[in-house]
Amino acid sequence: MARLIKFLVLILCFFPIASYGALRGNVEYTIPIEYKNLSESELEAKAEIFYNKALQTKNGKINDDISQSLVLYTVLENKNPQNIIYPLRVGRLYQIIGKDRYAKGNFYRAMGISPSRPEPYFYLGEYYYSKQLYRRALKMYKRASEHGYSKHHQTNLRLKQIYLMLGDTKEYSKI
Repeated sequence: MARLIKFLVLILCFFPIASYGALRGNVEYTIPIEYKNLSESELEAKAEIFYNKALQTKNGKINDDISQSLVLYTVLENKNPQNIIYPLRVGRLYQIIGKDRYAKGNFYRAMGISPSRPEPYFYLGEYYYSKQLYRRALKMYKRASEHGYSKHHQTNLRLKQIYLMLGDTKEYSKI
């Protein structure tokens, strides 16, 4: 019993109680970031380079391009929260690495920023199409078409493919 007590005392000496919060993930960082001092155009140029490289990722694993792009677009979102492109790109990156919940959340956030733009509906349709949820994808592609993507080739192609899969030749012939 005495050995156990000595062992516990030694453990507590080498690992102070303060590190308990770090082990549990309760560490709070208080380093403020001054977003006004960052150049949005420079950050956007760097983020776009990493984003284009990240889109070529085939294995779905997080690599340096994806992580750098995620970090830069997150900073850009904090700097300019009304820009619809940033949550769309973050959503696409999360979709690539298989973080479906985060991908959908970013697409819906983009819809909340600008509900009249077709891009969030299109990318959410692409998300649902990739998950083989064709009825949900159809709903999103129709909304994208209503909001301005009626002449968008990829939207019309996906609508035709889904109508064929569902066996709706009447709607297929309308496109």
